Amino acid sequence: MKTAIILCAVLAATFAVAQDKNPVTSVVKEILPRQQRNLVAAVEEMPADKFNYKPTEKQVTFGHLVLHIVESNNYLCAKIGDIPEGKPAGLKETDGKDKLVAALKASFDFCSTALGKTDDSKLGDTVELFGGRKGPRAFALIALTNDWADHYSSAAMYLRLNGLLPPTAQPKK
Repeated sequence: MKTAIILCAVLAATFAVAQDKNPVTSVVKEILPRQQRNLVAAVEEMPADKFNYKPTEKQVTFGHLVLHIVESNNYLCAKIGDIPEGKPAGLKETDGKDKLVAALKASFDFCSTALGKTDDSKLGDTVELFGGRKGPRAFALIALTNDWADHYSSAAMYLRLNGLLPPTAQPKK
C-alpha cells in the first residue's frame, strides 16, 4: 500500500512538471527559498566578531563573502527580471553583521521579485552579462543557482574553520 501511495505521488509530481509551461524558471523559483534559508542561516551563524576572519592571507574575509553574495544576487537577478539593479547604498564588507545580514535578506527579496517578472519564453533574450559580454537570459538563471551553491559551500567552510556547523550539517530540531 505504501509503495502505491509513493508511486501515485511521484506520478502526480511528474505530471505537474510536464504540464508546467515554464519548467526552467519554475525550478529556479523552487530552489530560491531553500538557498535563501541556508545562506541567511549560515551568515547569521557566524559571530559578528568573525566577519573579518579570512582563512589565509590570499582569501577574502567572511564579510567580503557576504557582500559578494549580495552583489551577485542583485546583479544577476536584475538581468533575470529585466529590472534596475538593487544596490544597497554604501555597503562595505566592514559593515556590521546586522547591516550585512539585512542586505543579504533584501537581495533575496529582490531575486524573488525579479524571478516573478520572467518566464521561460524570455530565456533566449540577450542580456548584458559580466564584463559587458552579451548572452542569453538563461545564462543568468544558471549562473545564479550555481552561485548559490558555491557561496553556501564557501560560507560552510568559513563556519567549520571557526568550529561551527553550517546549517545543513546541524542536527534537526
